Amino acid sequence: MANAALFIATVLIWGTTWIAIAMQVGPVPVLVSVFYRFAVAAVILVAILAVMRQLKLPALRDQPFILAQALCLFSLNFICFYYAAASIPSGLISVIFSLATIYNAINARLFFGDRITGRTLLAAALGATGLLLLFGQDVIVDFDMGTLKGIGLAALGTLFFSLGNMASRRNSAVGISPLTANAWGMTYGAIILLFLIAVTQTPIVAPPNISYLAALLYLAAIGSVIGFTTYLMLVSRIGSSRAAYATVLFPIVALSLSTVFEGYHWSGLGLIGLALTLLGNVVIFARPLARRQPQSDARLPAGG
Repeated sequence: MANAALFIATVLIWGTTWIAIAMQVGPVPVLVSVFYRFAVAAVILVAILAVMRQLKLPALRDQPFILAQALCLFSLNFICFYYAAASIPSGLISVIFSLATIYNAINARLFFGDRITGRTLLAAALGATGLLLLFGQDVIVDFDMGTLKGIGLAALGTLFFSLGNMASRRNSAVGISPLTANAWGMTYGAIILLFLIAVTQTPIVAPPNISYLAALLYLAAIGSVIGFTTYLMLVSRIGSSRAAYATVLFPIVALSLSTVFEGYHWSGLGLIGLALTLLGNVVIFARPLARRQPQSDARLPAGG
């Protein structure tokens, strides 16, 4: 039940953040927007841990991996996503982000020796096919250089996200809790972003309106503090490959919100895509047969 609750919370929270990211793209430079997000998130999370007397500084030997998590999860990846949002629709970014299931399976093989199972490949194929049907009209667009740049940035951001998952998995394996790793990772991420702002001489523009502030607070408190904590707890409990399948469901949440608030109309292909995506979710989480439990899928929860 705990794993299911973490999974559902991650999907619902991160499925809504793409809209808030789109609301921040515009008058405030990307580096400054991402800095605001993680500076606020770091202050919130560090303050919570300090009040609870659970703020601990990781050992010196662990600092490079906390820094790797900061670079990949709390700075470089979101720089890519925010710049991509200026070139392509947020729904298409979430489709590309679903490649995390494939990236994580490959990176877990490279860094931890995990076997890439047929179940993982089947679930990824079902999810990718479903998303292609769901967002077919967005994928088939005028393929100019701006679109190509947006797709490339979104794919690069997803790769950074996956590498951050590997750093988080290592940190959890040596006993660093996701809350501690996130608190210091977001702090380091904000410092990295401030350094990049200074080096590039990017002007620091104040939040221009209430909508921007609301999006910022939602992204910092809910999307970052809570969302990253639930996701990385899931990685530590069930493994990076299975946890990353949450990324395949984010577009479903975005489409549901669009149906309610923006009048999105479901097509026949869209409904088939939804069914395939959910089927992929069933495949990745279906309990294996008893005689097969000693194999790799049964080991995933302990491997995170």
